[in-house]
Formats: sequence, C-alpha cells, structure tokens
Amino acid sequence: MSGPRPRRAAAGAEPPTTRARSSRKRPASPALAILSVDIGGTHVKFRVNTGPEVRRFDSGPDLTPAAMCAQLLAQTGDWTFDVISLGYPGPVLHGKPVLEPHNLAPGWVGFGYAAALRHPVKLVNDAAMQALGSYRGGRLLFLGLGTGLGSAMIVDGILEPMELAHLPYRKHTYEDYVGLRGLKKHGKKKWRGYVLEVVELLRAALEPDEVVLGGGNAPLMHDLPPGVRLGDNANAFPGGFRLWDDDVNARPHVPEGR
Repeated sequence: MSGPRPRRAAAGAEPPTTRARSSRKRPASPALAILSVDIGGTHVKFRVNTGPEVRRFDSGPDLTPAAMCAQLLAQTGDWTFDVISLGYPGPVLHGKPVLEPHNLAPGWVGFGYAAALRHPVKLVNDAAMQALGSYRGGRLLFLGLGTGLGSAMIVDGILEPMELAHLPYRKHTYEDYVGLRGLKKHGKKKWRGYVLEVVELLRAALEPDEVVLGGGNAPLMHDLPPGVRLGDNANAFPGGFRLWDDDVNARPHVPEGR
C-alpha cells in the first residue's frame, strides 16, 4: 500500500481519542483492576481482569444507558475495580457514541457514562475492542460478522476503528451482503462466498498481515484461506483490559469528584 504508515504519538501529543494502543508498549499496572464490558444487542457481558468469571444480563430494544449502568453496578457490587472499558455497538468518536445503537433503546448519545458508573471510563466501538483482544502484532484487519458488519484495523500497535459497513458493494453495501440480512436472504453458502469476496477486496486495499473474523456469525465460516482466522467474542474482554495499557491514545472520561 502506498504512503507512510501511521506514526506513533509522542508522549505529550493529543491524538484522537478514538485510537488506543495495544499491549505492545507499557502494560497497565497489575494493581489496576479493570472491568471490561461488552454491550450487545441481546446481552451485556462483563468480567474483571482479576478473575475469570463472566457475568451477563439481557439487553434488547428496551435497554437504556441508565438502566444498563444501574444493572452493571448492581451485578458487580461484590467485585472491586478501578476503571471501566465499554464496548459500544455503534460508531464512536473521541470516546463518545455518535449514533444510537440499532438494537437498544435511544439515549446513548450524549449520556454521561463515567458519572453514572462512578468510575473512569474508556468507550470504544465493540468491534474495535474485540480487535484489540485478537491482536498478535503487525497489521491486523478485524471484521465483525454479526447483525451488521463491524470493522477495525491495528497497524503496529495503533488501533483505528473503521466504518466499512455502508461502503458500496455490488448493488448495495458490504453490510447488506455479509451482515445478518445477507445471510437470511442468500443462505449460508452464498453468504460465505460474499464474505470471502469482501475479505479479498479489503485485503487488496488495506494489505493486512492477517484478517480476523469475529462476531456471532463468524463460526459459520469454513475453509478459510491462509492469513484469515476466526476470532472469539470472548476476546472483547482482554481488548477492554488492553485499553488501559497506555493512556496516550484513549484518554478516559473521569466522573467529577475523582
């Protein structure tokens, strides 16, 4: 791919807060207890980096951000944590949602998460958080095959959330063919073909070292080509932990009084 690769930010720089470094640099202090939260259209799942237990509660079209925060605090009352990572099912800019999620109640844009949760919060797109948890080094392209199409890229440790879903593809968009609508409309066999075609188009354009397919429908994929592997939805948790490895590119929102 032509052009220079992204440069790492200097310690005193103020790069966009949508970026977050991987764990290739300074790791978070072992004393920092982190609650990692994956907000989905059917469940909210969460765990801390100090133990293996995963807890969850139902989400859905009636879940408001205030209700989510209240349930999260209620179900983690016996856990100790210092900071929180939130994986949000929609576009995020400068650490804040910019569009309402499709499968949840409205009110997520402009909501005060740090104040409601009474902890410093870092919020990123859910695909970006899962990408960070899947990262092994080099140039990684992550594609989340779920209700829609989530996407993110990590280049030499720098995470860049992407919004590829609504780019034109064939007669519609990428999401129309490889999201849930495409799976239901075309069936598994054709859907798999579209997924592989999209993967090859994006590999040619972005030149990743590897592609990770995540999301709820990724297990439907078989016979993947070299350089493409399946991810795991559970990778969202270590991705949330890694958000706190370096405070340069993903600055937290801190509630007043802390």
